[in-house]
Amino acid sequence: MGTKMNKAADITESLDQRSREMLALLIRTHITTGEPVGSRTISKLSSEGLSAATVRNIISDLEDSGFLESPHTSAGRVPSDKGYRFFVDHMIDREPLAASEESEIKMLIHDQPWPSADHLMSRASQLLSRISNHVGIVISPNISTDVIKHIDFVRVADGRILVITVTRSGIVQDRLVRIDDNLSQDELNHTANYVNAHFTGMSLADIRNELVKRLTEEKAEYDRLLQNAAMLCNRGLAENGESDPEIFIDGASNIVSQSDFANLDQMRELLRVFEEKSRLIRILNECLDTTRTQSVMIRIGAENTLPSLHGCTLITSFYGNGDRIIGSLGVVGPVRMEYARTIGVVNAVARLLEQALIVDQSKAE
Repeated sequence: MGTKMNKAADITESLDQRSREMLALLIRTHITTGEPVGSRTISKLSSEGLSAATVRNIISDLEDSGFLESPHTSAGRVPSDKGYRFFVDHMIDREPLAASEESEIKMLIHDQPWPSADHLMSRASQLLSRISNHVGIVISPNISTDVIKHIDFVRVADGRILVITVTRSGIVQDRLVRIDDNLSQDELNHTANYVNAHFTGMSLADIRNELVKRLTEEKAEYDRLLQNAAMLCNRGLAENGESDPEIFIDGASNIVSQSDFANLDQMRELLRVFEEKSRLIRILNECLDTTRTQSVMIRIGAENTLPSLHGCTLITSFYGNGDRIIGSLGVVGPVRMEYARTIGVVNAVARLLEQALIVDQSKAE
């Protein structure tokens, strides 16, 4: 990504102001209409009132440089991935969200209390989808690797135990697990107190591993306590999934309604990607700027490593706690999209999701 941006910076000097204006006018017109754009249309929009012949020459040069492409069925031009990249890196400013949209996103904080972290993440993916009109994706923190601040075990009924974890990220999650042993609430409290006293600051997976290790080292009088703790932590991991965090996707139907995905094979392959949880998580994580120097990252067309996404733009961001990135989110849509607005939506949801988690964390303390 950084390399691509540097290359774009290198070619900045090769485009004079007039060429940049023509490129920007053509891209904005194509984004609005979805149709190839001719030189006569651009000449009418140019600030200098350039003739169609002059515009035609400039557009021809832009095509020769790889910024534009010429569809076989039209005399007009459309932006290439390279053209969109230059446009995004050098020609757009973030657009402020409409007051109604900003208010809707802020409900992430004010519409409290949230029943669970899952509801919060699901709501965020819905907002991303509805406001951008694309596919909204949110990846939650991974409970198996996130640092545990506090854990409780609550007896429910029928051999079920509610495992409640509060992470340092401020995520509160609860999972119902089944056990064979008939443990009383006093035993569960004693077990939770032991875990909280000895393992705060470790992940649930590390706690489980340490408990298993201690089972072979501690005195017999602690065997029962350690066994209960190891069993409950292990079941908590098993119920939630130890390898991948949760992923929330909304708006896949938007793909079907957009003319940019008229090719049925392309549409099917793209929808198949949204069904593969681990692949989608990997794709979003590849886009993250772990240095946190950029709040929003953008991959356009063939910049995406997965061929199924070569006709798409992926705009991603992270949400964190302090200096730690704890999750990611993003929007997937066609390469022809309203970039300035979509970038603003992704960034706004990410930052307000962070604030919502801070609110939940303060309540849990």
